[in-house]
Amino acid sequence: MTEQSAYEGYGAYLDGYAGILAGVCATGRRLRREELEGLRERGERAAEAGIGLRVLVRAHLAAAREVRGVDPDLLLGAVEQAVDAFAEGHERAQALAVRQEEAARREFIDDLLYGRSDLGRLAERAERFGLLLSHAHAVAVAQAPEPFGDGYPVSRSIESSLLARFPTRRILLTTKDGRLICVAPADEPEVLAHFAKQAYAADEGSLVAVGRPHPGAGGVVHSYEEALGALDLADRVGLEGPVLYAADLLVYPVLGRDRQAMADLVRTVLGPLTAARGGARPLLDTLHAYFDAGCVTAETARRLALSVRAVTYRLDRIHRLTGADPGDPTQRYTLQTAAIGARLLGWPDEQL
Repeated sequence: MTEQSAYEGYGAYLDGYAGILAGVCATGRRLRREELEGLRERGERAAEAGIGLRVLVRAHLAAAREVRGVDPDLLLGAVEQAVDAFAEGHERAQALAVRQEEAARREFIDDLLYGRSDLGRLAERAERFGLLLSHAHAVAVAQAPEPFGDGYPVSRSIESSLLARFPTRRILLTTKDGRLICVAPADEPEVLAHFAKQAYAADEGSLVAVGRPHPGAGGVVHSYEEALGALDLADRVGLEGPVLYAADLLVYPVLGRDRQAMADLVRTVLGPLTAARGGARPLLDTLHAYFDAGCVTAETARRLALSVRAVTYRLDRIHRLTGADPGDPTQRYTLQTAAIGARLLGWPDEQL
């Protein structure tokens, strides 16, 4: 590449540059304030035009070689000042563009997750950030003891893993209220599964909730709210993770809609457990563990760190106090429904 071709096409950003260098070398002065500011402005314009800094620095150096008959040391000092000012303006414009892009992205995410924008306009904006809202999407939300934040090492690590595994997928990863959120096409469940795996690998105390797939821009909001609801439910009733699927928890909001009826069921079915030595809590915890273990006594014992004999005794005690046999399929349903209600209502810690 010749010196001329190195800066050919960038004349608008080099206009007067050789004259500045010649004037500085002739007098030995430093560049004036207005000259430096002019170079910064050109750097800003170049960045706004999308021209890379490296090629422009090369063009400045090539143009400097055209200045003849001057002291090399003075010329080198002048070029250093000029290129530094030009690069400062270029970097300043790039930083501003990044801030503006981040602000636009955050505004879009807020509108997307809260449904605060016209759906047609929202769909247009979504394409800029890699989403096609005409398709169905599902949302996964991860929370951990340490909050997630944009640019945090854990967030960047999970994002890098997703992009490396699914480089061509339309995925949106962001943070909101200390949680990490992943929006992915509904027909690609492997994306959210990998997201959940990476979140847990990054922090074993994390819990991920996955909303159901829903179509359209409003579907993202719906799936996001379902995921948040699952996290809230896990916090209230002590559901275990590391991954919760909203589709598996639909019974909870259904049971919780009629609080009075649920309270009556808990009092009627489980109320007699309060007569046990030590109160209702140990027996209720046994019921929870028994149902969570698939009604397998040995697994229940392992979860409670008890002997199988002790668990069998407790289940028999529950049968005698309530009149309902946990081992009978029909009666078990009533007990399990009441136990779920107790979790939802906070019984026996809360009075019904």
